[in-house]
Amino acid sequence: MNSSIDLSGLKRVYVKPRIVAFIPAHNEEHSIRDCLEGLADQELPPNIELDIFVIADNCTDKTEEVAFTAGHELNLRVTVLRTEGNKQRKVGALNTAWKSIYGDVMDLYDQQLTPFQEKYRQGVKAILGMDADSRMAPNALINLWAGLMSARNIGGVMAKYTMRMPLKKSSINRDDPHYEVKMKSGKYGGPIQRWWTHQQKQDMAAWLLNLQYHGGSTYVLGGQATLFRPEALQKIVDENNLDGPWQNDSDVEDMLLTWQLQKLKWKTLISPDSRCFVDAMRSYHTYRQQRNKWRGGTVDLLTNKELEIKTRHFGMLWRSQIKTFIDLFIRVLFFVLMTVAISTDQFTWSWFWIIPIVLASILNIILALKTPMSRPIDVISAGLVVSTEIYLWVNFITFIQVWIDKLSPYKKDGWAQQYQAESGKTKSKLWQGMSLFILFMTALVLGAIHYQDWLTSATVQDATATYLQVGWIILTYLTIFASSVMVYKIWTLRSRHTA
Repeated sequence: MNSSIDLSGLKRVYVKPRIVAFIPAHNEEHSIRDCLEGLADQELPPNIELDIFVIADNCTDKTEEVAFTAGHELNLRVTVLRTEGNKQRKVGALNTAWKSIYGDVMDLYDQQLTPFQEKYRQGVKAILGMDADSRMAPNALINLWAGLMSARNIGGVMAKYTMRMPLKKSSINRDDPHYEVKMKSGKYGGPIQRWWTHQQKQDMAAWLLNLQYHGGSTYVLGGQATLFRPEALQKIVDENNLDGPWQNDSDVEDMLLTWQLQKLKWKTLISPDSRCFVDAMRSYHTYRQQRNKWRGGTVDLLTNKELEIKTRHFGMLWRSQIKTFIDLFIRVLFFVLMTVAISTDQFTWSWFWIIPIVLASILNIILALKTPMSRPIDVISAGLVVSTEIYLWVNFITFIQVWIDKLSPYKKDGWAQQYQAESGKTKSKLWQGMSLFILFMTALVLGAIHYQDWLTSATVQDATATYLQVGWIILTYLTIFASSVMVYKIWTLRSRHTA
C-alpha cells in the first residue's frame, strides 16, 4: 500500500470529522487524475477534512502510480490500496477500502484497531463512493453533505449524473504526435459516439426528472457519486452478517445496497443541486452490454423470491417493465397489421396514428431542452422522433435479451461481458443483425409482389378481414393508453425540477 497518510503509527489524538472517498479503479490510468482533480476542486464543509482511498484493483497499468502522483501534486490526502486476485471486482475493491478503516471481521487473527484507528473510524461522518471515470462538478460534495446532514434517517444521497459529451475527433490534427494518446483518453469522438452520448444523456435526464417529480427518492444510489452515512452501511453489515456493505450477489450491487438501506428504514435521495459528470458508452456493443447488465440485474432483483427485500419503488419498476413490453408490442402489432393490410389491399389510412407521433415529438423536445448542455441539433433530432425511436429499439432488443436470459438455465456474468466489450475483446453483431433484417424485409416485399394476385383475392381478404379488424381495435386501445402515458409525462415535465 502506498499512502500519504499513516493510520497505524500514531498515538491517541483528536481526529477531525471527515469525509472519506472510496474510488475503485481497474486499469484507469487515463481517467483517475481527472477524477482526483474534480475532488481537488471541491469546497468542504467547515472543519471537515477529506481523505481519498483509491483502490487499484487487479491493475496491470500505471493506475497506482498516477493516483499517488496526482494526489501529491493536487495536495490531496490520497491512500492507494492495492488488490491482487480480487475476484469480486468492484464489490471486492469497495469492501477492501471499508475493511481498511473498519477492520476485517474475517481476519483469522482478530487484530484489534489501534487507538488512532478507533478515533479515525469515529471521525468518519460520510463515505463517498465514486467511479474512477467520474468527475464531480464544483460544490457537488458540499451539496451532497448538506443533503445527507439534513435529517438523521437519510442513508445516502446521490448526485445527478450527466454524460460527458466527447469533443469532436476532427479537432485533433492527425499529425499530432499525441494523437493516439488523446484518442485513448476517451475525451474525443466522432458523430456516432456523440449521438450515442446525447441519447444516454437524455435518457438519464428523463429518469432523474421522473424520480424528482415523485419526491426525490431513488431505488438505486449510483456508484458514480453517492455520499453514504457510515452507520447506515454498518447496519447493513450487522443485519446481514457481511464482511462489507457491498455484495457480489447481483450485477447491480448499487441497487441491492439501496434496497437494503430502504429495508432498514433509511431514506435514499437524489441531490437537487449536486452534479457529477460520467462517461457514456460510445458504441452499440458497449452500450448493449452495459444495459444488459443493468436491466438483467434489475430483473433478477425483482424476481428473486429468496431476497426478501422490497424497495418502495417495487411497483414502479414492474410498471416500467410492463410499459416497455406494451411499447414493443404496439410496434410489432402495427408492423404486422400494416404488412397484412397492404399486402391484401385492405389498408385505410387514419389520421389517428399521427397523435402518438406528435405527442412523442413534443415529449422528446421538452426532454432535450431539459437535458443539461443540449445542443440545437439535439433538440431538432428529438423533435423529428427518428433518433429517439432508433435508441428505443436498441433498448427493446436489450429488453428481449434480458428476459430470454432470465428464462435460460445458464447465468451470465454481466460484469465480465461489459468489461470484455469495453476492452475490445468481443465484437458487436450489429451488422449481421441489420443484414438479416434487410434480407427479411426484401424477401417479404418480393413475396408480396410475387403473390399479389392471390393475396388480394376475395378469399384471402375474407379470411383476414376479421383478424385485421380485431387487431386494429386492440392497437387503438393500446395506442390510447400509450398516448395517455405520454400526456402524463409531458404534464410532469412542467415542474421546476432540473436534470
